[in-house]
Amino acid sequence: MSSPAPARRVLSGMRPTGRLHLGNYHGALRNWVELQYQYECYFFVADWHMLTTGYEDTARLQEHVRDVLIDWLAAGLNPGVATLFVQSHVPEHAELTWLLNAVTPVGELERMTQYKDKSQKVESVPAGLLNYPILMAADILLYRADLVPVGEDQIQHLELSREIVRHFNHRFGTRFFAEPQPLLTAASRIMGLDGQAKMSKSLGNTIGVLESPEAIWEKLRPAMTDPARKTRKDPGNPDICNIYQLHKQFSTPEQVQMVAEQCRGAGWGCLDCKRVLADNMAAALAPVRERAAALKANPSRVHEVLAAGARKARAEARRTLDDVSRIMGFLPPAI
Repeated sequence: MSSPAPARRVLSGMRPTGRLHLGNYHGALRNWVELQYQYECYFFVADWHMLTTGYEDTARLQEHVRDVLIDWLAAGLNPGVATLFVQSHVPEHAELTWLLNAVTPVGELERMTQYKDKSQKVESVPAGLLNYPILMAADILLYRADLVPVGEDQIQHLELSREIVRHFNHRFGTRFFAEPQPLLTAASRIMGLDGQAKMSKSLGNTIGVLESPEAIWEKLRPAMTDPARKTRKDPGNPDICNIYQLHKQFSTPEQVQMVAEQCRGAGWGCLDCKRVLADNMAAALAPVRERAAALKANPSRVHEVLAAGARKARAEARRTLDDVSRIMGFLPPAI
């Protein structure tokens, strides 16, 4: 009897920029929760990637890292199934990044869209801003990941990782690294409460996953709706209403249909629509809030998860680095 094929490996990360909001939750995390039972998954808190964005709140970085993990666990990531760890707890990420610097052309880094955009907004461009796509490639290749969950806006970075694989394999006459493939997800793009851009902490248009029912209502009440609907008696167009799109995430299909009918027929005002959404949001997120509160009260559990994840991740990363060092011709350490 032949042995079963090994599970394909998935890797993804998230920067510790603050508590989880609905954009993070529906745009990535809910998808991760499903993926962990389909693939061998490695999910990491990308704290080193914070260095390229000029973060200043160093006093709270550790707290933010722990909060990210609490949010992940509360949302359903299972450390008994997936490997959860902090990027900076696995120094092999930096080691492989340096080695990959040796095979990555500067011209390809300078063509990256995000580099072009961000470098124009700073007076002095740090080298890390140019090189951080190499760190992203190292994140992926260190664990020999087969698949990387990405949205359309991240395809360019993944393609650079694939290009780095080609450069490395050609330079050293090997097929050691396989080109990681995109795992295009059906993740929802959640618009912010302003109706103008996707949810973003920097734009202040978010609803936090752990916010109280009262806070959810206070944020939803002034949120943008169909701009053509001036009064309650005006019929609306739910297809262009931001609140209606959120109903699709939190309301039952029957409720979504009712909302559309009440909007088009001017049976409801916008506040009626928002009130139903706020109640549905609060109910759907209640279990997540409860689990997060329990984890916050048990910091030793968070520490255990991070320690176990780092041990497993480092063991895998070290195997990759040993093979890469051998391929590149380095003398093995004497100790």
